[in-house]
Amino acid sequence: LATSPTIMEYQYSNLLEIPLSHPLPEVIFLDAFGTLFGVRSSIGEIYSEIARKYQVICDPEVIDKYFFTAFKNSPPCVFPDVSREDMAQAEYGWWREINRQTFTAAGVYADFTDFDVFFTELYEYFATAAAWTIYPETIAALTNWQRSGVTLAVLSNFDSRLYTVLKVLDLHKYFTTVTISTEVGAAKPQAEIFQAALTKHSCLPQSCWHIGDSLEDDYLGAGGVGIRAIWLNRHG
Repeated sequence: LATSPTIMEYQYSNLLEIPLSHPLPEVIFLDAFGTLFGVRSSIGEIYSEIARKYQVICDPEVIDKYFFTAFKNSPPCVFPDVSREDMAQAEYGWWREINRQTFTAAGVYADFTDFDVFFTELYEYFATAAAWTIYPETIAALTNWQRSGVTLAVLSNFDSRLYTVLKVLDLHKYFTTVTISTEVGAAKPQAEIFQAALTKHSCLPQSCWHIGDSLEDDYLGAGGVGIRAIWLNRHG
């Protein structure tokens, strides 16, 4: 512990600030949401915008507040006992419950004539490019690392829509593998998801980096299995 790097040494606010050291890592694992791309406006604004199409009026700030409360209090989006064939339905159900709690807490759930029709449109919307914005430095950073001969991979607490999101944002071409929590049955900061990603590349933890925007899930999770962890602190 005495020789371990401090958090401050591995904290950056921009992907391009992260220096490539020598020797270069074999693999850089990157988180997805909050690291490579973010929501185009805010969750509350998007939810309210789509709800308005169903004649349901709600305050974006209120929706934002209750969404993050519901999200934080929900169990991890992992389903170790669900078959791959049933995974998409399990993911859909997990997100539907968070949304039900959100709109119920906001006092407008009963205003929907058919909540499932609304939620299906909302759920599918977040698999399109319109929902997301790529951070300004993302492409340049990925290109620089790729040109340096580093293998890039995604390691994310996300559902299977991530494959589509990476494709519609044209980010998929940079990555050799994608490891997501719902397929592994474990979510960051659990060691299992990091081990699953390492196994795909047959590499040792000390020869890899992991970059992500969550101090607990990314920095502490990756560091706990011996991967060099870098905290992308976009909020200060």
